[in-house]
Formats: sequence, C-alpha cells, structure tokens
Amino acid sequence: MKTIVIIQARMGSTRLPGKILLPLGESCVLDYVVHRCRLIPNVEEVVVATSTLPSDDRIVAWCDQHKVSCFRGSEEDVLARFYECSLLYDPDYVIRVTSDCPFVDYRLASIFVETMTDNPTDFAVLKGNLPRGLAVEMISMSALKKIYEIGHELRHREHVTYYAYEFADQFTQTMVQVPSDLQYPELRVTMDTEEDYTLCLAIANAFSGQKDVLSSEVLDYLLRNPDVSALNKHIEQKPVVR
Repeated sequence: MKTIVIIQARMGSTRLPGKILLPLGESCVLDYVVHRCRLIPNVEEVVVATSTLPSDDRIVAWCDQHKVSCFRGSEEDVLARFYECSLLYDPDYVIRVTSDCPFVDYRLASIFVETMTDNPTDFAVLKGNLPRGLAVEMISMSALKKIYEIGHELRHREHVTYYAYEFADQFTQTMVQVPSDLQYPELRVTMDTEEDYTLCLAIANAFSGQKDVLSSEVLDYLLRNPDVSALNKHIEQKPVVR
C-alpha cells in the first residue's frame, strides 16, 4: 500500500497572515509540521501543496532550501490542488494535513496507516473528540477521485474531504478510536490567530528542541498550565462556507 502525506499550505490568512513561516522553537511552524509528518511510518513522500500566487513564493523557497517536495496549484479550488498533487505520486492512500497545526499527532496518523493496511476502505473516520490541531485525515485515491469529479459546491472545493463527511453513505469507512489521552476537545492547538500563536510558542518553549514531542505530552502540559490553555480558549472556528 503506497501512502503519501500532502500538507496544504498558503501564506494568505485573514486573521494571521504568513502564519506558517512564523518562528517556532528553533525553526518555524511549517518545519514542525513537515518534521512530524515524516515521523509517520510507511509513508513514501511528504509533499507541501501551495498555490500559484506570488505571495506563496516564500513557501516554495522554503521547501527548496529544506529539500521538501512542493506542488503548486489553485488557491481557491483546494480540492483540485490536492487531487492534482496526488496524481503525481500515484498513491493508494493520501493523508491530509494542514500546515497551521505544528503539533499534529503523528502517532494517530500511524494508527490510521496500520488500520487501513489491515482493513482497506475509502476513508478513516475518528471515533471520539480531539482538540483542534491534532487530527489528520486519510482517504483512498479512488475516493479522492470521486470527490474531485462530483463535489462541485464551494464547500466541497474549499474543504477537500467535506463531501465524504456530507455524503458518508457513498463511501466505505473505517473507524479509528481516539486514544483517551487525546480526548480533550476543549483545548485548541492550531494557529488561526495571534492568541493561538502565543499558545504554540509557549508549547515550543516548554519542549525546547523537541519537534517530535508527543501530542499527548502537549495536552498534558496545557492541562497542567491553565493560564496557557486559556490564551485561545475564546477563539471561535470559522464556519464552513456553503
């Protein structure tokens, strides 16, 4: 089973522009994401998929400098960008990661790969609630092709796997149980705002030099330091554009 990771990345952000290249620890946010994705066993390639906008030239330059595979496609049609990127590698499965999640859980991603190897289906679905910023998604290439061909609404083009959730009966699914040490949905470990960035800086400083710190340890730190976890507690996630 050939599996690749595609990291969606762009510099544009209404609330925190350029967030993925902001300093974090001894490097930057995107470096954390790439590093952690490369820790997922049995993944053949980790690719950063960005847009053709001039503002995203900096992402391409960073990838070139750090020898990270990079693909450029549509800014607004994210599904097309993701699908066209995947075609270059001819995978059986694609793991989707967003670049604003510097502490994405590579252990959970590993469980996805193991589960889909033993029981191949169209889509892996999490059973349980995670903090925002830890999850990955894993989808078969055949299911991704189907979504690309029939998902024409704006929400389907902007959010790669949205169609598979909305029309779940059209796909076979494998349930993956969220480990108990990750089930703290009240926490937020992503980077949409300045408050999110401040929290991620605090985590990186607490685990200095440990880009591979376990996500469960990150959550334990936040639970033991409520002053830190409270930094972005009030932030609301943007609704899906329909």
